[in-house]
Amino acid sequence: MQFLLTAVNAKYIHSNPAIYSLRAYAGEELQPFVSLGEYTINQRMEEILADLYQRHPDVIGFSCYVWNISLIKELLGELPKVLPDTELWLGGPEVSYDAPRLLEEFPMLKGIMVGEGEETFKELLTYYVDRENGDQERGVDSPELEKIPGLVLGSGVTAPRELTDMDRLPFLYPSEKSLQEFANRIIYYETSRGCPFRCGYCLSSIDKKVRFRDLKTVKRELQFFLDQKVSQVKLIDRTFNCSHRRAIEIWSYLKEHDNGVTNFHFEIAADILNQEELTLLKGVRPGLMQFEIGVQTTNGAVLKEIGRDLNGAEEEQGSIARIERAVRALRSGRNIHIHLDLIAGLPLEDYHSFQRSFNRVYAMGPEQLQLGFLKVLKGTPVWEKAQNYGIVCQDKPPYEVLYTGWISYEEILKLKQVEEMVELYYNSGQFTHTLRALEGEFSSPFGLFEALAAFYEGKGYFIRTPARSRRYQVLLEFAMETAREREELWRELLTFDFYLREKAKSRPCFGKDLSPYREVIWEIYQKEEREPELLKAYSHYHARQTMNMTHMEVFFYPVWEEEKEACCRRMQKPAFVLFDYGKRDALTGNAAAWVVGG
Repeated sequence: MQFLLTAVNAKYIHSNPAIYSLRAYAGEELQPFVSLGEYTINQRMEEILADLYQRHPDVIGFSCYVWNISLIKELLGELPKVLPDTELWLGGPEVSYDAPRLLEEFPMLKGIMVGEGEETFKELLTYYVDRENGDQERGVDSPELEKIPGLVLGSGVTAPRELTDMDRLPFLYPSEKSLQEFANRIIYYETSRGCPFRCGYCLSSIDKKVRFRDLKTVKRELQFFLDQKVSQVKLIDRTFNCSHRRAIEIWSYLKEHDNGVTNFHFEIAADILNQEELTLLKGVRPGLMQFEIGVQTTNGAVLKEIGRDLNGAEEEQGSIARIERAVRALRSGRNIHIHLDLIAGLPLEDYHSFQRSFNRVYAMGPEQLQLGFLKVLKGTPVWEKAQNYGIVCQDKPPYEVLYTGWISYEEILKLKQVEEMVELYYNSGQFTHTLRALEGEFSSPFGLFEALAAFYEGKGYFIRTPARSRRYQVLLEFAMETAREREELWRELLTFDFYLREKAKSRPCFGKDLSPYREVIWEIYQKEEREPELLKAYSHYHARQTMNMTHMEVFFYPVWEEEKEACCRRMQKPAFVLFDYGKRDALTGNAAAWVVGG
């Protein structure tokens, strides 16, 4: 008997911790009857169907999410044709709500597992193993199935399943060998389930109980990742720091046992960070941690409407101010990568309100600024009130908002274009200094990206998206249309940004002619060879070799200055800037850069 747990992930680098947790929880005696199959939504349905057929499982269970349910539904239509004797089950957040309707839509299904599935799956697997051993034919309405809590069957819904005890969950990566299954993929790990927030758009708002894994167990399992020098561990706790004591203990442990390699990603609420936590975090290694912070909006009325009033309804604006202070404190250490999220299409928020939210969050200076769009998930409070809000969304997953009573479809489309510009030009980290100077040409940061989106639209670049290297030239075109009189500044800013990231073999077309400065550049490298100061790591190389491994550029503007006003003043004589690609910033990936003359 083979029960195939099947995941269809959004990308190859992702894994599905749910199916690994189900298999692990089944225990050693039952695990031989479980196999795993992982695919991606980028694969053709026919390709996945063929692989499932070749495995010839007795039972297939699909892990269903908003991003993969459409493809899984396609498979459900074809699987009975090629595997008529294979029984089909669904589970996961996308099918836990309104499961009876799904059974009517797909009568080939044996049933649906709802809620947390570890114990449910173990009992279901036991049922199938016992059935095979007893060689008995049983149907969908089998009394044994109806006794298993957490199932929706053709005959009805079984008893509800109690929430899982976190300390009974096995570690998903029990050995070094088990990690080989995750080569070149993200490692996921959870220390808690549930969320203290009651966000109206989130399925976590339905489960109101936060449960924690034993701290000693957590430390032991984190140490395993550290010992194996895993590159990144992404914790999937909904709000990792909802318990200050636990957050302090775990962050302190990671700081004290840092291996210099592993990065840990946390989803946190910045407004509840306290001074003890901020002081601790300021002392961790650059690159040890990265934080994802869901701001969503800075509009107090919207925060109240969607249930983000953790500290009381009168505190919404105060919570945004606390986020700003916390992010400012975190950024001052220059050691933690910060990712801030916004959601467009929330109740009560119009286009101008979203602009204000964008500008306020942008001013916090995160390494990543994610513009998301409201997903109207079934069963959430926002879904229940959608008609009252005038919310119209896509009928098919991901159920993304089309328009609301406050924002039009045309405005949503404009925000989609702004989102792409932010992704290409801000989140890429390739154009930091150029963008900082360009901001001064517009009334607000949002105005800059809105104008850049209009430029892309006019040039047809949304249809023919420029390649990564070509985007520098496109941004120059945009800057020239914005302020042609500053052409020399724009060229130097783009050159500086380019060489911070690229050890390029060919020179960009916007770079100045360096031939008049070749002798001076050569003399600087020879001096470094004789008396190394900045390039001590290259002391065993000749000047010519060092020159090939690094880069030196000439500037007439101090484009490396933090203040955008300062970088716009032209200098009387050139400055020589050395880029060292052997030393890169742990947060940005930028090369180290020093002024060595001028």
